Amino acid sequence: MFGIDSSEFLLVAFVALVVIGPKDLPKAMRVVGYWVGRARAVSRQFRQGFDNMVREAELEEMEKRWAAENARIMAEHPASTSDAAPSTEAAPTDTEHEAVPVMTDKPIMVDHPVVEPSDADRPAPPREGASS
Repeated sequence: MFGIDSSEFLLVAFVALVVIGPKDLPKAMRVVGYWVGRARAVSRQFRQGFDNMVREAELEEMEKRWAAENARIMAEHPASTSDAAPSTEAAPTDTEHEAVPVMTDKPIMVDHPVVEPSDADRPAPPREGASS
């Protein structure tokens, strides 16, 4: 992690055991662990803050690009009256041609005649005494 080899780590552990003593070593290790955890939390918070700043800068840049592209497209294709929503009114028709139905938002209900099957389409009833 910090470029410490296992032999260097063992040397530091041996010196700590001799200097601090076996009685106070667990307490010293807890204190060191606490401060290492605090340092990691601060570095993580710093990294998250930096990542958020980068993400916001990228978002602003993308919004600027989007606005420029939108302005370019709107300049190339100006809005006109022919692009407006289609009219739902019936168009005037010639007397020589049939009227064209106009699309509406309401569904059109069509009554279909009920067709009864004829006697020829119905299956014959089974005969009595015939085995099946």
